[in-house]
Amino acid sequence: MSPSPASSLKIAKFGGTSVATAAQLRKVQAIIDADPQRRVIVPSAPGKADAKDTKVTDLLYLCQQIAAQGQPLGAVWDGIAKRFTSIASELGLKLDLRPVLDEVRTRIEQGANADYAASRGEAIHGRVVAALLGAEYVDAADVVFFDRAGRLDAKTFAAIKARCSGSGRYVIPGFYGTAITGEIKTFSRGGSDVTGAIVANAMDAAIYENWTDVSGVLMTDPRVVAEAKPIAEITYRELRELSYMGASVLHEEAVFPVREKGIPINIRNTNRPEDPGTRIVAERDPGHQVVVGIAGTKGFTVINIEKAMMNSEIGFGRRVLDVFEHLGISFEHTPTGIDTMSVVVSDKQLIGADKASKLDQVVEDIQATLKPDDLKVTPGMALIATVGQGMNHAVGTAARLFTALAKARVNVRMIDQGSSEQNIIVGVEEAELAQAIRAIYNEFA
Repeated sequence: MSPSPASSLKIAKFGGTSVATAAQLRKVQAIIDADPQRRVIVPSAPGKADAKDTKVTDLLYLCQQIAAQGQPLGAVWDGIAKRFTSIASELGLKLDLRPVLDEVRTRIEQGANADYAASRGEAIHGRVVAALLGAEYVDAADVVFFDRAGRLDAKTFAAIKARCSGSGRYVIPGFYGTAITGEIKTFSRGGSDVTGAIVANAMDAAIYENWTDVSGVLMTDPRVVAEAKPIAEITYRELRELSYMGASVLHEEAVFPVREKGIPINIRNTNRPEDPGTRIVAERDPGHQVVVGIAGTKGFTVINIEKAMMNSEIGFGRRVLDVFEHLGISFEHTPTGIDTMSVVVSDKQLIGADKASKLDQVVEDIQATLKPDDLKVTPGMALIATVGQGMNHAVGTAARLFTALAKARVNVRMIDQGSSEQNIIVGVEEAELAQAIRAIYNEFA
């Protein structure tokens, strides 16, 4: 389902770096003033003003921990209060933040939980942003609700729409809402992205703009390929494939509320508003762009099981996976052959609650249950996902990928391709991860 053609409303979410200082907030003001359709704004708490700075949210978490130990908040709180009052002063706002700052400090000192403390960065800064933009401040606690299970309550959408239905501007701070107990509850870190998506859904927006400090999503990690190109357009599904393999783009839960209504997401750069950024859409025309992105990550172990006539042994695969399930281990991939089956597992999954490795128990249980002819464990593996909607119609894509890796002298240890044919995953040794990503990028960029 797509938003109504009559809808032209834009939801603008601004990340921590975009609202970190008075100077950054002036850029936000210019962006909002440039387009009257940007009427609902979702700000984060102030992020780092520079590399040596500390995020306000981290300082608030620290305050809650200090108070829980019965210690005075002292200089930590003073630094938080000064950050907000200085920004308001530099902007020339006639905004008295002392009452709200005093209330927050008192509640933290009286034992407020971590969710309440952490959310105050957005709650306080929302007031600053609203005053700057001449907008109406809407406390997220009044319109974002969680149910008994801690999931978003559906009544949230109606509450937001009713509250922001006027013709003016509205500011709704991100990251938090109200639990069924009446207490403040936060989304996980990065949750302002989720709030923005929820607001976009509730308001049937034409587009959800996510303003940050980069000009969109890059084809691959710029720490590996410095010249990585930006992606002009990518589907929700392609983005999820890249995010799953470690690409840091959006909070994962931020996609679903807008995907439900086919609302595009536009990743934009607050410092370069003239850049078009990356559009995240339901469907796109792949054109000549066969591969849209490449992402890789380290930290995997492959358990390879070999047994003659495995294919004729009914239930063999299920019994292999039962071993992992009984040990509370989720797996990533299961490439198979006629007499072989491999299970790829994240190293994090192999560490138990007591910090001890579960690997020996996995091996022991597989040998006892399945009696394989051979069992090998290969640690130190990295996985690389090459993603693109156009791959399933482009003859020779896999050949190009593996030829590029061969020319770069990268040894492919594992291959897995999903039925959608939008993603080819290869396993290589961790030491060859960067080399492999550069080879694939150079072939398809």
